[in-house]
Order: sequence, then C-alpha cells, then structure tokens
Amino acid sequence: MKIAMIGTGYVGLVSGVCLSDFGHEVVCVDKNPDKIGMLERGEVPIFEPGLDMLMERNVAAGRLSFTGDLAQAVEGAGAVFIAVGTPTRRGDGHADLSYVYAAAEEVAGCLSGHTVIVTKSTVPVGTNRKVEEIVREANPALDFDVASNPEFLREGAAIDDFMRPDRVVVGVESERAKEVMGEIYRPLFLRDFPIVYTGLETAEMIKYAANAFLATKITFINEIAALCERVGADVKAVSRGMGLDNRIGNKFLHAGPGYGGSCFPKDTNALARIGQDHSVPLQITETVIKVNEEIKRRMVEKLQDMCGGSFNGKTICVLGVTFKPNTDDMREAPSLTIVPAMIGGGATVRVVDPQGRREGEALLPGVNWETDPYAAARDADAVVILTEWNEFRALDLTRMASVMGTPRLADLRNIYTREDALDAGFAEYVAVGR
Repeated sequence: MKIAMIGTGYVGLVSGVCLSDFGHEVVCVDKNPDKIGMLERGEVPIFEPGLDMLMERNVAAGRLSFTGDLAQAVEGAGAVFIAVGTPTRRGDGHADLSYVYAAAEEVAGCLSGHTVIVTKSTVPVGTNRKVEEIVREANPALDFDVASNPEFLREGAAIDDFMRPDRVVVGVESERAKEVMGEIYRPLFLRDFPIVYTGLETAEMIKYAANAFLATKITFINEIAALCERVGADVKAVSRGMGLDNRIGNKFLHAGPGYGGSCFPKDTNALARIGQDHSVPLQITETVIKVNEEIKRRMVEKLQDMCGGSFNGKTICVLGVTFKPNTDDMREAPSLTIVPAMIGGGATVRVVDPQGRREGEALLPGVNWETDPYAAARDADAVVILTEWNEFRALDLTRMASVMGTPRLADLRNIYTREDALDAGFAEYVAVGR
C-alpha cells in the first residue's frame, strides 16, 4: 500500500521508516526544505539508535522517499498519516492543534479517491471528529474515513516499540477503514501482536490515560524516595519489592530528578485541561504535574546542601542533560531547571552529554561543554549525574575522585552505591531516596 506520512519529526519519521520496512511504499512529506534535504542525503535529523541504518535500507529498496510536495505524497495513497506536533499551547496548557487542523485542510484539497486519514499525533478527545469536519468542509465530494492511531514510542527504543509493540490501538468507525488499517499492520497481526480496535474517542483517551498513569508511577516513587531519605529506607529496595508484585510491575518505578521529555509533561497538562473543560477535574493528574515540578526544585536544594549551602564560586561537573539516555531530546528535561539554578547561584558548570549539545547549547546558555567526563571533573567541587547514559554507568570513580578539587558525587539516578563512592575516595555521596 502507498502511505503518505505528513511530518518528519520524531513520531512521523520513525513511523514512516518502520512502515516502509513492513513492505509499504511510504512517502514522508515536510514543509521544511532543509529537513527534506537532509533526509534525501541520508542524514537523520534526530538521534534514535538504529534509525539511520533502517532508513538507508528502505530508501535503497525503493520503499521510502521524502518530499516537500504534499500533492505528490498523497497521490494514490490508501492512507495519509498526520504526524505533526501538538505542543502545549501557551497560557492555558491545552494541546495546540493548529498544525493538525492545517494538515487536515491541506490534505483534503489534494485527495481524490477513497483514503483513510489517520491521526498519529497525540490529540485530545474530539480531535478526530473535528478533523473529519474540516476535511468534509474543504472537500465535500471526497470519499474518506478518519482513523485514530496513537503512538506509544519510547525515545531511545522507538524502533523496537514499533516493530514489537505491546499493542496497536486503532480507532475506526467503518469496516472499510478497519480493513485498510488491518492491511497496514498485517505484519504485526501475523506475529500475534495485539491490535485493539475501538471508537475514535476511546483511542484518543487511551493515549492520554496511559501516559498520565506512567507519569503517576514515576512521581509516586519520587515522593516515596523523599520519605525514604527521612526515615532511613532505601528506595531501590522499596521499588524492587513493589515491582515484584505483578499487579504493579517494575517499570517506571525508578526514583530520580523528575520526568521530562516530549510526552509526559505535555500530555498530563492536556489531560488535566480536558478534565476541567468537561467539569471532571482529574485531581490525581493535576497533583502529579505539581509534584513533578516540586521534585525538580528539591533536587536543586539537595545539590545546594551538598555544596555547603551555596553554589557561588563552585565548579560543578554535570553528566547528562537530555531527559533520558539514548536520545538528544531536551524537552522539559530536569536539567533545564537544575543547571540554570546552579549557574544563577554563581557556579561554573561543565556538561558532558553524548547527544545533548546540539539542543543544549541554546537551552543551557553559560555552560561549558566537554566530551570527557574526567576532564570535566578536574578540580571540580562536585559531580552530578543527571542522565543515566551507559557511558556514566561504568566510570572509574577512583580516577574521577582523584582529579577533583573536592570529591563530591550527586548520583541523581542511583547508578552507584554509597560504598562504591566512598571506597573510591569521594568525601560525600548523595543519591535519591537512599
């Protein structure tokens, strides 16, 4: 089947490349000529492990192409996916749907035969109904269906998530649309991965409910971590004891400096606003949002205490600033709260991150970027681990402590133990919930 993918951001590009690997003919379209130029040269504008090789393979096979011409992309397509951004709207926390609606209107003007218009972007309940309305008004004679197909991709593991999903959620309202979507995902169906067919509103809600619940698990264990510090418990052992209960599970129960990224902050805010708009306040979700911001501020206080009550005049080495490892994404990362607080307090901050510099240079003005963690730690007053990249899981702690001015380690991802740090020569070790 020919598929058009509108938007070559994270979701659109990963989805388009993976669908082409299923054997479909996929044309990815974007209005940004620089991005299309990069993709045509074989350059990937985002960092996602394995995406470059998968893209190269499918371009070579003739199944994947890129264009800025929307009419060319959708001509003869059995399905058109809308995978544009839905950022938080300034001022009110709602999802900004202007890009989705603009794409729907433009698509309507280019289509002729029957097509399923699939919303891949994360959108509030009722958005697909509005998309249908926009398309019908723009092209009353068009034969089309609308489907909702939310994504559940983890940055850093997106290809595996697409190829081996926990489930595929498809919201449709006609047998014809269901057949088209079934053909698109047939390779997954044949391997017994669950495909859940629902109505449009239910599919939209599943996405928000899932992300809000995962954000709640993270925030819950971070609150428990704060209590563990006061009562002398170990949050890692608490997490393990909880996670072994099959009703709870061990995922998203790792204490740290708070959640960030492109999904959880945006989607929890949007879900809270949806609840308020419908007079059903989601008090748990609203509290999760509030507590997550408090956790980031608590990390600043923890680091300040470790530095003797003040950042002024201190040199601090920060390891990792992306919101999680294996991505270059800085959106809503805890580092965007913590690092500016240290600089604002008078600290000199050196940063090492395998992929964070491209976005971080603009988002973290005033830091010194380094490539080697030991060079960054030289004569420093503290080392702070903010992101658990594999490179930081096997540091030579003895070597690091030996080059520092004052050997202090703030392990905000609980990679090491107090014994590891003290035996290596660190004078002070600070973790989360331990």
